[in-house]
Amino acid sequence: MTEPNGVEGLLRELAPQVLGALVRRHGGAFDACEDAVQEALLAAALQWTAGGVPANPRGWLVTVADRRLVDQVRSESARRRREETLALATPQAALLAPAADEPDPAADDSLALLFLCCHPALSVPSRIALTLRAVGGLTTAQIAAAFLVPEATMAQRISRAKQTLRAAGGRLAPSEGDGAGDGEGAGQGKGKGKGKGKGERGGGAARLGEVRHVLYLIFNEGYTASGGDELTVPRLAVEAIRLTRLLRRLTPGDAETAGLLALMLLTDARRPARTGPYGELVPLEEQDRDRWDRELLDEGLELIAAALPGGQPGPYRVQAAIAAVHNEAATAEATDWPQILALYDLLLRFDANPVVALNRAVAVAMVHGPAAGLALLDALAADRRLARHHRLLAVRAHLLDRLGADPAAAARAYREAAARTSSAPERRHLADRALGLEGAGGANM
Repeated sequence: MTEPNGVEGLLRELAPQVLGALVRRHGGAFDACEDAVQEALLAAALQWTAGGVPANPRGWLVTVADRRLVDQVRSESARRRREETLALATPQAALLAPAADEPDPAADDSLALLFLCCHPALSVPSRIALTLRAVGGLTTAQIAAAFLVPEATMAQRISRAKQTLRAAGGRLAPSEGDGAGDGEGAGQGKGKGKGKGKGERGGGAARLGEVRHVLYLIFNEGYTASGGDELTVPRLAVEAIRLTRLLRRLTPGDAETAGLLALMLLTDARRPARTGPYGELVPLEEQDRDRWDRELLDEGLELIAAALPGGQPGPYRVQAAIAAVHNEAATAEATDWPQILALYDLLLRFDANPVVALNRAVAVAMVHGPAAGLALLDALAADRRLARHHRLLAVRAHLLDRLGADPAAAARAYREAAARTSSAPERRHLADRALGLEGAGGANM
């Protein structure tokens, strides 16, 4: 008898492979294929736990899912005649071996499935939800809980994503010749495919960049939740790392994917020290670095050291390098801020968004003093994307606090930032900082 956890892990590993095989075989009927795979996974969870894993588990799942799909097609009278005649008699022995037209067991459509889930026709939230559902194997309820939305809302989002794929004619993008492994960074958008347009054979590098971006967003939401009572959603961070490991295995020559994985590992290594005993936020400079996960740190440092020489670095490799500089410092005071500032200058060439500029302002303040950082914030406040964001106010409060000239102004900025964040731990942290300044200022406040 197989242990339940062993079966669960195997099913999560096989699920995207089976779904990819079914979608490729049946011409992109993604929603019907996904339903059939879910039924096959449920059947396997029940049977394999009790009776053991078959000799060819992938073939077993593909065969059962294929039968489920054929049953669905047969029951839908509105289907075209071709779809109604898909079913062929399959001997029972096929449950333990691949179907006659089953591709080589070594073949893996997981990369193509990731490409499909990040189809250009889908919105970013839909890409995230579909990736977690189809490739990550999370239930709709689990995804909804992670993003703090009702299960019905997430179910509608996933259903709409499947409908959009069907309307757009979304099919599995070929794994070969897709531009993966050429080392191009996300955001450069230089697809090198031939023949079909972007999203099929052409534009593979750009599509790979979109996959990376979706995984990056999933990780960010897991590492710092955008709302709710908890600072982090560990399940999302762990899932993003797992999927990025899968992407790296499928694109072993792509240095930017290795950089993304290194960034996640180096960042997630700090998670044990990010909160105190009552769930309160602990800033990086105040963290107990002995609590950082040394195994993740070592793996991340090794990855980025190997990935950086791989041609011109892209944004994920640069961000990983910044994380590495932080993580290599034995204390906050020992941080090499001039090197971090130089890396942010490089990052802005790839990703000139206001959040990167805000982080660079912090580095400027650490190198040249808080007044220099505050001067940069004045320009950033004119950017509508950042003007009312709580992080801009939080950084302003922090730099005013470091400057020490106007504690009352710093306290006001902390309180305004606290009022604008939807994260309860961040709100408490910012309010506590304001209270500390007000207490220290006494009557002068």
